[in-house]
Amino acid sequence: MKSTINSLFGAKLLSIVLASALSTSAHAQQGTQKLCVYDLLGAAGDMFAMAKDYVVASKAWGANFNLHAYTDERIASQDFIAGECDAVFATGFRTRQFNSTTAAIDSLGASSIVKNGKVDMDASYEVVRRAVQVFSSPNSTKVATNGKYEIAGIIPFGTAYPVLNDRKIQTVEDLAGKKIAAFDYDKAQAVMIQKIGAQPVSADITNFASKFNNGVVDMIAAPAAAYKPLELYRGIGSKGAINRFPIVILSYQMVINTGKFPTGFGLESRKYWSGQFDRALKLILRAEKTIPETTWSDLTPENMIKYTIMLRESRGSIVEQGIYDKQGLSIMKKIRCSVNRADSECTPDSKSF
Repeated sequence: MKSTINSLFGAKLLSIVLASALSTSAHAQQGTQKLCVYDLLGAAGDMFAMAKDYVVASKAWGANFNLHAYTDERIASQDFIAGECDAVFATGFRTRQFNSTTAAIDSLGASSIVKNGKVDMDASYEVVRRAVQVFSSPNSTKVATNGKYEIAGIIPFGTAYPVLNDRKIQTVEDLAGKKIAAFDYDKAQAVMIQKIGAQPVSADITNFASKFNNGVVDMIAAPAAAYKPLELYRGIGSKGAINRFPIVILSYQMVINTGKFPTGFGLESRKYWSGQFDRALKLILRAEKTIPETTWSDLTPENMIKYTIMLRESRGSIVEQGIYDKQGLSIMKKIRCSVNRADSECTPDSKSF
């Protein structure tokens, strides 16, 4: 009798364990994904706020996200690679490792439109808008996918301007011998800095601002969104300035592990983020308005053109070294020329990127 009771108890216990395992498996198949978001201000930042709205919208496409904020995008991307995150939302500089074609948006001067010796920022952001539309179109899945990784959305993050400790630095020649912060994971920056005779100083997102504020470097490139949180006014002081010249228009890109999401999820996600372009642009313009007008410095038309040519030549050198993606830069050039057909780079015999 005792043997029979033990046998029945054991069978019941086994059935409970199996039911629990099947329930856990079914829950995993339904999809509870972890979205890791880099934001300078963590959960209090604008990018994280946009991600929270995205999480609500994504339920319609079969996702069930848990959000996690990071203030170090290196750790966010490492956790994504390790499988701790099913999706990551970070700058195009950091997501280039997952898709170099869409990261062409974040290439030096790739979005800049110069007319009559002045940068046309409205036209430049139109280049970014059209690029996002191209990479979010129904035919974009092949370009957006690289192995198990897929770009699931792109929005603008702002213009990276030259932030200087000396406003007398106006020309390309003035930068010779100066120390400029270069992100370790974006080799293109060091190539450009060396090309103009300046000295690249190794940095990353966690310390480039402190190096500038403490006088270790003479210049950094940063968007307006970094001005207050990173206290860049300390490094600028009374003698420095922010040159109103776009070194690069930065993007935020979402990357997903496709095996963790329903078929077609990536396209729906890209379409959603494409529809958030204007919201992101408003945040950019709002951040730029918080910078005192006296902090800004404008280049002469002659120097504006010199800088533009320098970035164009740098892109060519960087492509030759295999750092930038040819397909992506070709797409960006076509878009620039659709916005500004009069530019000299848009002639049939032009081989520039």
